[in-house]
Amino acid sequence: MAEAERNVISLLREQLKTVNELVEGTMADVTPEQAHWSPQGVAMPIGATYAHVVVSQDGVINGMLKGGAPLFASSWAGKTGLSELPPDVDPKKPGLPDWSAWSRKVKVDLPAFRKYAQAVYAASDEYLASLRGKDLDRPVDLTALGFGQSTVGFLVNNAVLGNAFTHCGEISCLKGLQGKKGYPF
Repeated sequence: MAEAERNVISLLREQLKTVNELVEGTMADVTPEQAHWSPQGVAMPIGATYAHVVVSQDGVINGMLKGGAPLFASSWAGKTGLSELPPDVDPKKPGLPDWSAWSRKVKVDLPAFRKYAQAVYAASDEYLASLRGKDLDRPVDLTALGFGQSTVGFLVNNAVLGNAFTHCGEISCLKGLQGKKGYPF
């Protein structure tokens, strides 16, 4: 593998490590009461947002990109700390699933979920470490999600990294609305 390819993969791994640490640092002092507090409007509670970040990373990396079963459906089935998994993609209805109703009823056992999250992060890093630069250009069919054709690189950058950074900001804001410091810094 050329040095440039190694640098790209190293950068993605570092970004993933950074965002996962930021999410965990932001979640570190969240209590169960804060995690399940339902804000006004349509924003999801903190616990559901945290679950969205981790379950999505698991589904994208271990399901879509590795072509296997996500951890939540295999080695961590029934042990994620979630009272129920979020709705899955409906092949008859292209687009992202609506998690709004689920977000208001799911219960998150934070200590159990954090253990699952660590397993997801480790599996994600292992997957990225296995890639070669050209692997990022591999096509991925996202038609079922309403996005058509894409690439591995797009999914890592947007559906994993971008999703985690974006929702970590939401978690920080929701903590602030409850009188807590948002980010850990």
